[in-house]
Amino acid sequence: MNCLFCRIIDKKIPSKIVYEDERVFAFEDINPQAPIHILIIPKKHISTTLDITHEDNELIGDLFRAANKIAKDRGVAERGFRLVLNCNPESGQTIYHIHLHLLAGRVMHWPPG
Repeated sequence: MNCLFCRIIDKKIPSKIVYEDERVFAFEDINPQAPIHILIIPKKHISTTLDITHEDNELIGDLFRAANKIAKDRGVAERGFRLVLNCNPESGQTIYHIHLHLLAGRVMHWPPG
């Protein structure tokens, strides 16, 4: 498999790790769109949200719990943060390994895109 995020998880490509446990890996985005921009990914390869199965329910919850912990650790939980999960090309997904974008540190506008 030639997945960029799988190679980052395996530490074959360096990243600024923010969080890691047995199922979730988080690191700073190399092209940040906000003062805080962290990517939160499952260690299990899942290409798109369309590939999530019933067996992945707990893992998906783990992603959101990790996001909440990171937001609290970075001091932005109370001020607010945005979580974005894209699916397929028109949404902006460019890496086919699901990932949450945690964006914070500035006022977010609506609609986002």
